[in-house]
Amino acid sequence: MDVGRVLPVVVLDDARQADPLGEALVKGGLPAAEVTLRTAAGLDAIAALAGRGDLTVGAGTVLTAEQAERAVAAGARFVVTPGFAPNVVRVCQEAGVPVVPGAATATEIQMALDAGLNVVKFFPAQQLGGPAMIKALAAPFREVRFIPTGGITPAVITDYLALPAVLAIGASWMVAPELIAGEQWDEITARTRAAVVAAGGPA
Repeated sequence: MDVGRVLPVVVLDDARQADPLGEALVKGGLPAAEVTLRTAAGLDAIAALAGRGDLTVGAGTVLTAEQAERAVAAGARFVVTPGFAPNVVRVCQEAGVPVVPGAATATEIQMALDAGLNVVKFFPAQQLGGPAMIKALAAPFREVRFIPTGGITPAVITDYLALPAVLAIGASWMVAPELIAGEQWDEITARTRAAVVAAGGPA
């Protein structure tokens, strides 16, 4: 699953803002976005962004098999869950869509491996011990790649991405709700570009 090194976690209250948001992210150099299903606009926003053709759009905060089915139908190219949900994993695997389950413990990581998955979301990352915890978990699970999400700020992005086990980081500071609500697309682009640079990408 190729989502780049920085995956913006987006919460949209109005699907009409999806297209200008997508434009801002693309201008900033990000190839993918995770749109959460925390709001009623989530599915419509996924459909709008998927229709652009220049972003790989995934669905986040997917809690049920029905949500997974609807997200995939709306155009989600990957699915992210806050914890390990067997029914969601099954639906995604049957649809051929990558699924990234949340895993905060060794037991949950083993559950993911048993399901044939080797990429997990480490959530909430900062509260669970941050890079040090990922380094500890990665020692026995050498084939597992982590996408830490939760509380990650620009100050710690390089600490996470320095770990070989980290595939990407999920973060929301570049798409903060107040920026979207104020339609501050230029600021979103600027923050996105800064995140890409911090992750080792081109300026």
